[in-house]
Amino acid sequence: MRERTTALVTGANKGIGYEIAAGLGALGWSVGVGARDDQRREAAVERLRAAGVDAFGVPLDVTDDASATAAARLIEDQAGRLDVLVNNAAIAGGMPQEPSSVDPATVRAVVETNVIGVIRVTNAMLPLLRRSASPRIVNVSSSVGSLTRQSEPGAEQTTGPVAVAYAPSKTFLNAVTLQYARELSGTNILINAGCPGYVATDLNGFRGVRSPEQGAAIAVKLATLPDDGPTGRFFDDAGIVPW
Repeated sequence: MRERTTALVTGANKGIGYEIAAGLGALGWSVGVGARDDQRREAAVERLRAAGVDAFGVPLDVTDDASATAAARLIEDQAGRLDVLVNNAAIAGGMPQEPSSVDPATVRAVVETNVIGVIRVTNAMLPLLRRSASPRIVNVSSSVGSLTRQSEPGAEQTTGPVAVAYAPSKTFLNAVTLQYARELSGTNILINAGCPGYVATDLNGFRGVRSPEQGAAIAVKLATLPDDGPTGRFFDDAGIVPW
């Protein structure tokens, strides 16, 4: 069994997820690279190992129950427990997403990955997290899920275009994060949501203004909170993000 801190990052084969894995690996942690594409996952593992990270691949499709169960079994065999789970995997669903014309199937697919996928993976990993001395769960959210910011004047500039699938999926994820925090209150598991900012990734056609490494910083910070750190909160680099 490994004695070092073990983390799992979903959607870690590229972009923000990869940089989160790299950031945690730089701390000397063992990092599971969760991804459904075999070739991309193994390429990411090799790249991380070349950089000195103790990385291992975790086949994981967050939309599939059996895949999440198998991933938990792999981590148990690999490390015996899980110290940190970073739920990063997400999809945008394509644009435009005006409410009056969106295909309901688009909303369903986005919620399946961005919300239900988080619940599925978190529940599969909770038994392993409970074995940790300082377990942390980080849900990678977005300020576009802030109802406060969405309802303010000039929302187009602060939260982007109308997106009835993606933006509400992050609002839903924030609400789910709160429910876990309520259930897990009184335990040593801290769970928070973090916004990486407007990062240039394939999710937004690389139009973002921040690098994936910059975007990963908030997740790394929340993954390394002290035992008396916050739980059930929503943060970005500047501090608390309004619900």
